[in-house]
Amino acid sequence: MSETGGEGWDQSGNPTSVFAYEGHPGPEEGGMKNEGEMRKGEEEGQGKEEDEDYDSPPERQIVVGICSMMKKSKSKPMTQIMERLCKFEYITVVIFPEEVILNEPVDKWPLCDCLVSFHSKGTNERFPLDKAVEYANLRNPLIINDLNMQYYIQDRREVYRILQEEGIDLPRYAVLTRDPDRPEECNLVEGEDHVEVNGEVFPKPFVEKPVCAEDHNVYIYYPTSAGGGSQRLFRKIGSRSSVYSPESCVRKTGSYIYEEFMPTDGTDVKVYTVGPDYAHAEARKSPALDGKVERDSEGKEIRYPVMLTAMEKLVARKVCLAFKQTVCGFDLLRANGHSFVCDVNGFSFVKNSMKYYDDCAKVLGNMVMRELAPQFHIPWSIPMEAEDIPIVPTTSGTMMELRCVIAIIRHGDRTPKQKMKMEVRHPLFFELFEKYGGYKSGKLKLKKPKQLQEVLDIARLLLAELGQHTDCEIEEKKGKLEQLKTVLEMYGHFSGINRKVQLTYLPNGQPKASSEEEEGPKEGPSLLLVLKWGGELTPAGRVQAEELGRAFRCMYPGGQGDYAGFPGCGLLRLHSTYRHDLKIYASDEGRVQMTAAAFAKGLLALEGELTPILVQMVKSANMNGMLDSDSESLTDCQQRVKARLHEIMQKDQDFTEADYQKLAPTGSPSLVNSMKVIGNPVRTCDQVYALIQRLTSQIRKRLEDPKSADLQLYHSETLELMLQRWSKLERDFRNKSGRYDISKIPDIYDCVKYDTQHNATLGLEDTLELFRLSRALADIVIPQEYGINKPEKMDIAQAYCLPLMKKIQLDLQRTHEDEAVNKLHPLYSRGVMSPGRHVRTRLYFTSESHVHSLLSIFRYGGLLDEVKDQQWKQAMDYLSAVSELNYMTQIVIMLYEDNNKDPGSEERFHVELHFSPGVKSCEDEENVPLGFGFRPASAENQEKQTNQGSLEDLSQDEPDRALPLSELISIRRSPMIRNRKTGSMEVLSETSPGSSKGASYRLFPSCSRQSPEIKPTGLGFEGCSMVPSIYPLETLHNSLSLKQVDEFLNAVCEDSSDAHAKTMKALSVLFDTSSQGYGQAHTYPPPKALSSSETPVRPPTHPLCLSSGPPSTVSSAGPSSPTSVNPSNPAIHFSFSE
Repeated sequence: MSETGGEGWDQSGNPTSVFAYEGHPGPEEGGMKNEGEMRKGEEEGQGKEEDEDYDSPPERQIVVGICSMMKKSKSKPMTQIMERLCKFEYITVVIFPEEVILNEPVDKWPLCDCLVSFHSKGTNERFPLDKAVEYANLRNPLIINDLNMQYYIQDRREVYRILQEEGIDLPRYAVLTRDPDRPEECNLVEGEDHVEVNGEVFPKPFVEKPVCAEDHNVYIYYPTSAGGGSQRLFRKIGSRSSVYSPESCVRKTGSYIYEEFMPTDGTDVKVYTVGPDYAHAEARKSPALDGKVERDSEGKEIRYPVMLTAMEKLVARKVCLAFKQTVCGFDLLRANGHSFVCDVNGFSFVKNSMKYYDDCAKVLGNMVMRELAPQFHIPWSIPMEAEDIPIVPTTSGTMMELRCVIAIIRHGDRTPKQKMKMEVRHPLFFELFEKYGGYKSGKLKLKKPKQLQEVLDIARLLLAELGQHTDCEIEEKKGKLEQLKTVLEMYGHFSGINRKVQLTYLPNGQPKASSEEEEGPKEGPSLLLVLKWGGELTPAGRVQAEELGRAFRCMYPGGQGDYAGFPGCGLLRLHSTYRHDLKIYASDEGRVQMTAAAFAKGLLALEGELTPILVQMVKSANMNGMLDSDSESLTDCQQRVKARLHEIMQKDQDFTEADYQKLAPTGSPSLVNSMKVIGNPVRTCDQVYALIQRLTSQIRKRLEDPKSADLQLYHSETLELMLQRWSKLERDFRNKSGRYDISKIPDIYDCVKYDTQHNATLGLEDTLELFRLSRALADIVIPQEYGINKPEKMDIAQAYCLPLMKKIQLDLQRTHEDEAVNKLHPLYSRGVMSPGRHVRTRLYFTSESHVHSLLSIFRYGGLLDEVKDQQWKQAMDYLSAVSELNYMTQIVIMLYEDNNKDPGSEERFHVELHFSPGVKSCEDEENVPLGFGFRPASAENQEKQTNQGSLEDLSQDEPDRALPLSELISIRRSPMIRNRKTGSMEVLSETSPGSSKGASYRLFPSCSRQSPEIKPTGLGFEGCSMVPSIYPLETLHNSLSLKQVDEFLNAVCEDSSDAHAKTMKALSVLFDTSSQGYGQAHTYPPPKALSSSETPVRPPTHPLCLSSGPPSTVSSAGPSSPTSVNPSNPAIHFSFSE
């Protein structure tokens, strides 16, 4: 199509044979025509030799003049489109030479009937827009892009004004004009986490754009809670479009627009109009994400076609008409259930899309003919065919199709969590409590740097007073104040979320806790100050999360064809082409949020800092317990359980049979084994206490040694801080009466686990023995804190997990409801490489409490009967043998669809449940329980595989076809190990040595399914010896129906009556946000049905393509389809960002 002199279109837009003309006339008026006629004569001569029936066109041609800088007029898109335009029988194109535009007066410019002219910056000079306006006034041609409006497009303030006048959604913004004549427009107040511009407050993250549209140095400023700093965007240089900077202060010279940052999940949509009725849209990775430009094998930036919603097409029409630019590019941000226009670029073409070149030439040609043919007496009728955008066909597999992946994941390796409590009565603390609204609820959390600075100032002030007057009236204990000061000063700055202070109002002071307190409680109200620090994600934790993200890609089908040999690229392709509807949620703890960001970095192959990824990709789900738990407010049941646990663990005798019954009524092997290791709990605690004392004395000795004075431990800890950590445990574990505080056991295990893994080089004696004993104690205390018998486990689990269970149920329901209407012909089943497949992924990052609780619900909630279901029995035995849910523990639910089954059939949707206990422990793995691998049922299909006609020789015939999903990954593996390819397909199923032609390619060094006693070796991640690797996923069950799971979730949620009532109110307030206009559902008319003769196309899979994503996975906080909730629970509206 793109060759000169090939097939073109006649005046009706139908193909015809003509020859392209691309003249380069001189300045004289006549030069154009003579040269044109000469050229046409030559071409006509050639044409006659080729085609005797060729009729020469009439003399008068419509001349389209291209008046722009040479770099633009000679660009590939312009050349391609103009070549196609010349194939219209009556159209000729003439390009104005740059030297003529710059140096000649306009009356010497070539003549034309239709002018395509636009402003741009040349290599050395700017385009003379004034001269183009003068030429247009002189010659009065048909103007494709209005010239006067191009002055406005160069000023972002004018662009935003026009958008606002047209009623087009744009981000909330304010203009800061630094102009001595207009001082009222230059009021800037900069706070630590916000700016105030002329009275408008913009909390971080916000965007700062120069008012001049030619200046591409746009900065995004991040909040301190996400790490602070800024992302600096610029015009692409090589493979970079932005860079992260630690600078957090805004620019102090120049005029800027400040606007709200829109969370788009890391993709921008570029829209290109050709007239008000045609818009081509494509997505590219947002330059703010990691600043790395994705390029294809030819070095071009990778972009993907996107479907626009009805509303977005309307916006494209409005932009085109408001700015009077027929050919116009603008940027859309899809966020919060809406589309916002954030930039209008004026004249711009799509690069590298043959379809767009064809469409653009056709639309422009028809437009020119419609306007000018009558006055030139050219016979031309408006073509009747639609000039609309092509929609691509979909896939619908004959094999099981992956529809939804839901994962609940514990955060990665962290520094030990530490806590200090002190009662405070000083008026300064009460003032602070009142200042931040503590009296409203009686509780206050202080996390922001400014707030923590105020606490530190009070501590310094009180210590200074104490230093001057030892007898003064300061009741706060000096030791505690010093610890408060030390911790708050720890890093030299407050960045990230690594410390917090909680204040709780005590109307009558704190009751006397134990006999160790000398004085009785004071009269009058006080505040309980709890300082928490530590618990940060370590570098090892980041690596674990990123590697798990990378390994997670392999669960998605695809990676054939161009992507062969790159495991997980099926997911990358799916995601970047907007067919992966991904949302990542994290609780509000820093370590959880950073784990989520690092996981996203690995999952989506991003680069650079975590802060920009965190801000754009991770939704903070601080939503009344969906992923957070308020550990201060335990349920009655939990308090009873803790009391019983303390009582049993305080007996100074070996565990009796009755104790086994009391403590391990479920008969869990991991519990029973730990109880055997412990024997006498008090004697074991004595040993642990003695080992801690030995450890602290060793550290003190090291501190006295001048050689180790400045020794740096892991993650910038010093020996001094390590000693503080252990001394505090030594003090708190045993009280003065000699009784042990069992609640400190998890902290002791936490610390020794950290030091054996990260500080082993210190060579401290007896740490492994301390690790062994504290682990045995922790293996009892930690899981049993979530309930000792089954009813208690369920009760506590429901208190933690009700909102999350509801959300999972909704995720599963929505997936199949969205798609029921849009299934297309199986003829198009071409694996994940085809445009139609749409997978929903929901990732929930949380802490240990939610993972324990969710697992309890699946284990004890009655999902399946162990007696009747052998696979479930084996799964339950395996879970009972798992002693610890370590960092990066995963519970994964996968929903598949069998398109061969009747849509109403129970067998249509198929659910699988998988689990991994997370990171491997530093102790030897003698007692590691083994499950039955990932998706073990595929072993049965091994023999069938060669007999399935459609799959027999896939590796030779159809490299882009997806493997049957029932055959995916049936092997145990470390997430680090990379896949190999066999033939041209990515192989994700294990084959026995004799069954594969490519037997020399073993996929993962894995054990075979037949011998579960062989253990995998996990020596840690490549190049990262201190980072233990993660246990692979084990399948708990792989033949559940969706109906079964849905009924189970319903029953569990209904069952938790008290917890349910407690959360109802919170949830309805939280998720029914539509009253504020946030995330309201829009319904658009459904796309019209196609007749059988037309090519089947896939309309958007939801009515609203902005939110959870049909062709677009650009996420938002708005529903993507009318929400369906269990009718018996009308109060829960997850109209948030599902």
